[in-house]
Amino acid sequence: MQARMQHPALLIPEAMKALLTLSKVIRKQGLPQATIELVQLRVSQINGSSVCVAGNARSAAAAGATVEQRSAVAAWRNTPCFTAAERSALALAEAATRLADRPDPVPKAIWDEAAKHFTERELAALVLAIGAANMFNRINITTRRIAGAQPWES
Repeated sequence: MQARMQHPALLIPEAMKALLTLSKVIRKQGLPQATIELVQLRVSQINGSSVCVAGNARSAAAAGATVEQRSAVAAWRNTPCFTAAERSALALAEAATRLADRPDPVPKAIWDEAAKHFTERELAALVLAIGAANMFNRINITTRRIAGAQPWES
């Protein structure tokens, strides 16, 4: 497998700066770093972005997510290693990623459960983190980024 092109954000430096700024801002809003990384790992699994799955798994480990959590995130409903807050974040991530799978893509019950565990600012950061992961997945899948290489490499 070969990448189709250099990462688009490398070709448009202003885009790279904006993407890095967005990531930094999301991570400063009070959400646990491990939660952000687990959510982004789950989004990448759903979308099938191999380069993002590999990168998100490394980031989740660095943020303190356990081996069990990283290994079981795709089956989070059926394992006891996630907190109620993490479960609500993962449910929101799945709903917001699979928008076309149901008539009400993000049901009230999923939103309300997340709102029990996170402040409005943290929810905003969570929604942005989910959206950013989806965007990175689409960029990397479209350009056929290679798992095992750094996402920004050509």
